[in-house]
Amino acid sequence: MKKQQTKTKVHIAHNYLISPTNPLQVNLVGAGGNGSQMLTALARISQSLIALGHPGLSVRVFDDDKISAANLGRQLFAPSELGLNKAAALVNRINRFFGFNWKAVPEKFNKTVVCIQPEYQRASLTIACVDNIQARTEIEQILTKAALELVNNRDRPLYVMDLGNSRKTGQVLLGTTIDIPQPSMKKFSPIGKLPLFGEEFGDQLSGEISDSTPSCSMAEALKKQDLFINSTLVNFAASMLWSLFREGMLEYRGLYLNLKTYRSQPITIN
Repeated sequence: MKKQQTKTKVHIAHNYLISPTNPLQVNLVGAGGNGSQMLTALARISQSLIALGHPGLSVRVFDDDKISAANLGRQLFAPSELGLNKAAALVNRINRFFGFNWKAVPEKFNKTVVCIQPEYQRASLTIACVDNIQARTEIEQILTKAALELVNNRDRPLYVMDLGNSRKTGQVLLGTTIDIPQPSMKKFSPIGKLPLFGEEFGDQLSGEISDSTPSCSMAEALKKQDLFINSTLVNFAASMLWSLFREGMLEYRGLYLNLKTYRSQPITIN
């Protein structure tokens, strides 16, 4: 008897990501080490998608923090921007360089802000670049609830990508707020629901407290996080998003990165 071959599990992107009627709404939460690098990557992705006939991206950046001397070097800020809001500084620069009309929101993305401005939760993709476990959990709770309420909305929350890192290690995890409809395939086994960060690691992290104490200098900041951990992690994350947009299919939903050993380990879809 011929042994049945196990199909590779994949995720097929929601059709609206591939063929949106308008620029795809994206929320970038956090404009620090990972966020400042990710915004540049998103701009490159958008410009490339537009060149290929896609409407591109429309991005909102959320961050209530101001640029300090400790942010220079590892984060993408210049000495002339000291004292400015991080989100505003980054978005102004990107808009001038690429000719976009992206928006900066100099506030935290939380239940209070969303209650005042409900449109902020309307984004097909949200990328969380925050270093606080409570904030990451709250982001997912807001978007999961909104996904159930905005069933017929064009910008219904569909995907949440979480980026987190320590000094020399980090992870990227892509999850879905709902079970994305999947086609029937002979070669692959499509999976519609990808667990969110909190759903998968919530129990392990329930007692963890992130070290978000501000650094007083760039030298002190570099003791907490390696100079290139953020840019390396973001390049992996951006490559995953590019595959999702261009190929419409993923075989992996994230990865673990160890910059000390120069190794990355993909997270399979299951």
